[in-house]
Amino acid sequence: MQSMPVSPKKKKTLAVAAQAGASTAKRSGTRRVKPRQLIATTSPSDLHQLLAQRVRDARARRFMTRKALAQESGISVAYLARVERGTGNISLGLLQRLALALNLPVESFFAAEQAPNADFTLVVEFLKRQSPDRLAIIRRQLFDSPDRAQRIALVGIRGVGKSTIGPALAERLAVPFVELNREIEKEAGLGISEIFTVYGQHGYRVIERRCLERIILNQPKVVLATAGGIVAETATYEVLLSSFFTIWLKASPVVMFERVLAQHDARIASPELRNEALENIERTLDARRHLYELAPAAFDTGGKTIEQIVASLASALPAEERAPRS
Repeated sequence: MQSMPVSPKKKKTLAVAAQAGASTAKRSGTRRVKPRQLIATTSPSDLHQLLAQRVRDARARRFMTRKALAQESGISVAYLARVERGTGNISLGLLQRLALALNLPVESFFAAEQAPNADFTLVVEFLKRQSPDRLAIIRRQLFDSPDRAQRIALVGIRGVGKSTIGPALAERLAVPFVELNREIEKEAGLGISEIFTVYGQHGYRVIERRCLERIILNQPKVVLATAGGIVAETATYEVLLSSFFTIWLKASPVVMFERVLAQHDARIASPELRNEALENIERTLDARRHLYELAPAAFDTGGKTIEQIVASLASALPAEERAPRS
């Protein structure tokens, strides 16, 4: 295996819009390899391209810059760029560090999942024969439950209004409002940025899952505002969808950018950084859209007042959730 330069400090910073402009856009010279192709080929070139594709996709879903991934994994930015182009001959040790930094099992970079038993195989084959519309119906039936209807979760990218709309909706319904990131900070005794610095992406996701499960246990009725990246963690997102009536709050990238800008974020203070931030919002939305679309309800918050949004959301809730609590 080829020797590798390593970042001088293994330090994690939050993925920020200003840094991410061209990070995931530089895909020239790469080609997408379908996962099923891996079964039929042993070509090293195909393996490298599949790894490049999956690393890029995982990083985009997490709104993570290449620099942030380099700092957390201890792999240099230059070498990561080669990996994401499909030209990096990465060692098993570095691959493991990359998987930990992205909070993924290392095998997910390559192999198609093997069915653990006959029941699983039969269910998968049945699902393969269903149309997309039928699959959506099956998923809703699996996740639908009376308990879920009593809890509401808001998902969406930063700037869509979860932290503003959530308290107003909770007040309308006379139920508690909880912001998941605040619970995570209380659990860790650190701010979000410090959690990423000390524990990394994997540590943050472990705490996030623990806090979510505690909310489910202790809050039979609640409005929850989640962090945007929760949808990229498959196991945690499944818990959310099965335990909460989940609403995707969405808006155009321009609207979301303007809302973040109104928070006087110094990271997007110059015109160049603003353009990069807007492009990164668009890329992140594209990478997560199919995950957000799994939510049973969606609502565009652009061009509407808080009162209008809350009234519309309340009318879209399951019948038992609409009336204020006495």
